[in-house]
Amino acid sequence: MTAAFGTSGLRGPAVDFTPELCTAYISAFLERVAPETPEKTAYVAADLRESSPRIAGQCLAAIKAMGWTAVWAGNVPTPAVAAYAMARKAPAIMITGSHIPEAYNGIKFYRPDGEFLKEDEAPVRMRAEAIMTEGRPVEPVTPGEALAAVAEDYIARYAASFGAGALTGLKIGVDLHSAVGRDLTVAILEKLGAEVHAFRRMDRFVAVDTEALDPEDVARARMVIAENGLSGVISTDGDGDRPLVIDDQGRQINGDVLGVLTAKLIKAKTVVTPLSSTSAVEQSNWFETVDRTRIGSPFVVAGMAKATSHPVVGFEANGGFLLGDDVTLAGGVLGKLPTRDAILPAVAALVLAKSEGRSLSALAATLPPRFMKADRVKEVAPDKGKAFLTSIETSADFRAGFDARIATPTEISTLDGVRMAFANGDTVHFRQSGNAPEMRIYVETGSVEATDRLLSELLARLKEQF
Repeated sequence: MTAAFGTSGLRGPAVDFTPELCTAYISAFLERVAPETPEKTAYVAADLRESSPRIAGQCLAAIKAMGWTAVWAGNVPTPAVAAYAMARKAPAIMITGSHIPEAYNGIKFYRPDGEFLKEDEAPVRMRAEAIMTEGRPVEPVTPGEALAAVAEDYIARYAASFGAGALTGLKIGVDLHSAVGRDLTVAILEKLGAEVHAFRRMDRFVAVDTEALDPEDVARARMVIAENGLSGVISTDGDGDRPLVIDDQGRQINGDVLGVLTAKLIKAKTVVTPLSSTSAVEQSNWFETVDRTRIGSPFVVAGMAKATSHPVVGFEANGGFLLGDDVTLAGGVLGKLPTRDAILPAVAALVLAKSEGRSLSALAATLPPRFMKADRVKEVAPDKGKAFLTSIETSADFRAGFDARIATPTEISTLDGVRMAFANGDTVHFRQSGNAPEMRIYVETGSVEATDRLLSELLARLKEQF
């Protein structure tokens, strides 16, 4: 795999992010997507991967070589640097591989008005390829002192809007691991009045995928909850745009469930969410409109832009939540942030549970019983993945040979991969990842046990296939 655009920015092996490539893509991005920025200032942040400081230095140098002011925002979450830059109508760049292994990395681009869109990819890629033929890399610089206001504004965003006592009386665990926003998460919870029990601070990067969580992470959280009498444990993925919430019973609350609960709290009228979110979104009957999209925040953003009933929100099965309008909460106005964020859905679930006098587990149980889980098989080359998806879509014999339970779907959608719906209400969705050489599988049924069993058995067949 070489560096290429996926569902969320430019991704690839860390070694592929050379001075030549970084110079070309940063220059092309500023030329094609942000040429009218009045102040000619761009903000750069990075996650805690070993390769991130090197890539950040290359990007900072490329910005300066374009005659722009390059501002180092430091090691802060993706939504923190995005929000700060958007408020100043400036572009932002985040160095992160998000949830994928440390050997990989990436660059997320943010336009002055919001997320980098799918239609931005081709012109930036074509211009970057042309620049690389010109051979004009610049020497990287060492990131200096970070602009503290980026982190401070992110903390204040939630402390002000939810109110100082929003979480008073709750004792909450925070799995620090190597999440770039780990200290900010603790600070936000404490500002909201919670007692925080922080644990597992890692010196080296560890990949945390909120859609395919390591069972050891859940078991560890369950033990910490039991030993310390916690209301739950929260965390994020590496760059802080996907939440992880473990309830008081030691069970993960899936990202789409968090999304529905957050949308309820802020009284959203339109919800935009991909195919990978469960049908509990529609079955809750809490929203005027539910719009389904392909997987990836750019598709959600595009769907939100078409909304006619407001407030509009978007979320993904990984839990990243996008706020399309300003909304008023107990403490004040929470400004719109149309890019994935982990803190809002995590805090919203805790606030909603407290306001309704419920535990996190009881709150999640108020939704219709639909249970989606996902997993993946790694190192699946795109050509092999494409051939598999074609066979699954077009051949009943192939499906029957793969697993008899998926032989006769009542509906097949190819909006994003191959998603099959069955007469009993179950769904099985295969999709080649846009960020890494992986084949992902999503399973939805009416119970946790049935979902776990079907996912486990289909995943075993998928591993045999590849």
